[in-house]
Amino acid sequence: MACLGASIAVDYAMPQTIALVDDDRNILTSVSVALESEGFRVRAFNDGAAALRAIGQEPVDLAVLDIKMPRMDGFELLGRLRKATEMPVIFLTSKDDELDEALGLRMGADDYITKPFSLRLLVERIRAVLRRAEARRQTQPDASAEPSIERGPLVLDPSRHLCSWRGESVALTVTEFLILKALATHPGHVKSRNQLLDTAYDDEVYVDDRTIDSHIKRMRKKFKVVDQDFNAIETLYGVGYRYRQT
Repeated sequence: MACLGASIAVDYAMPQTIALVDDDRNILTSVSVALESEGFRVRAFNDGAAALRAIGQEPVDLAVLDIKMPRMDGFELLGRLRKATEMPVIFLTSKDDELDEALGLRMGADDYITKPFSLRLLVERIRAVLRRAEARRQTQPDASAEPSIERGPLVLDPSRHLCSWRGESVALTVTEFLILKALATHPGHVKSRNQLLDTAYDDEVYVDDRTIDSHIKRMRKKFKVVDQDFNAIETLYGVGYRYRQT
């Protein structure tokens, strides 16, 4: 793994806590040292069950989860966490394992990074996801609060990170919310995958455009839980996506 340079500035005045879950002790040690040197507080676990108990007792700001672990793998851990929290999650996955990446995103991971990875890249991904999450959590004064977006049965409240469809709440991750907001802001207008990537991810963070497809699939699944006939997000094959104009 590449070493982190000392030039990366710490973005946050208060230390943010990262849960690191991996059964490889070498990864736990190296990543913990790197994150702590960048100003993060790290809680490391080599067992998914232990991590689930600890996070339930003391929440963290973001979790980095290995997928392939004994007893409780990353998929099961994420599924259980998602029952109680929309906390940002980054998956660590095997190199070139597209199935792991796609499934992780469909389950609600905010990002993924493949092994072996650069510690610098991991820190950049963590910071990018945390920035997106913090932007959604900030409460703005009423006079300057970002207005709600209403598109037929859809209501998005960016200031409070709330989404509802036909009056029913739909829990979206930070990335999903940003993608849906970009589509719903201009109904009928097509957004390419690259445009949606620009909306949801910082410029310095590289992700493949199929990442957007996985986020869209998971969003549709969430909306269909409250409305089996949900079809507001249209796919234009080879072009991109658009929010259906009503």
